[in-house]
Amino acid sequence: MTQFTFELKHVFSYSATLSAPEIIGPVPDDIRVNFYVTGGDVWLPDGTKIGKLKPVGGDWLTIRRDNQGVLDVRATAQMNDGALLYVTYNGLVDLGEGGYDNLRSGKLPETAQIRAAPRVLTSSPTFAWLNTHQLFNVGEVNFPKGSVAYDVHAIQ
Repeated sequence: MTQFTFELKHVFSYSATLSAPEIIGPVPDDIRVNFYVTGGDVWLPDGTKIGKLKPVGGDWLTIRRDNQGVLDVRATAQMNDGALLYVTYNGLVDLGEGGYDNLRSGKLPETAQIRAAPRVLTSSPTFAWLNTHQLFNVGEVNFPKGSVAYDVHAIQ
């Protein structure tokens, strides 16, 4: 069996504020819930702020019967130098035991762990290296606060 080597490098972190959930509700196969980005910040691992999330985009979340939320996120980050980064990702948010049924009753857990695989596209020479890397998000959503935070790693 072939062994492939790789490294994860922490390249930046970000937090986002979210609108109250727009619960479309149960549809034939699952539950649909939309969260819209209202703002946020981007910073380096040393804490230096390098940008912000624009109040556009969101997560068009699908809640499966196995209590997993399937992310469908699109957002735009504006870096301090004016560069725009288009970010899109999917992944899973674990809503815990009873997550599907709780959501049908309008209840979200306080927090939930997220794992996601973003791609970034930009025309900025400074951030062009992101166009060629697969990223990996490790994060958590806080539903009562309407916030999400991630550490973003590049797979090298």
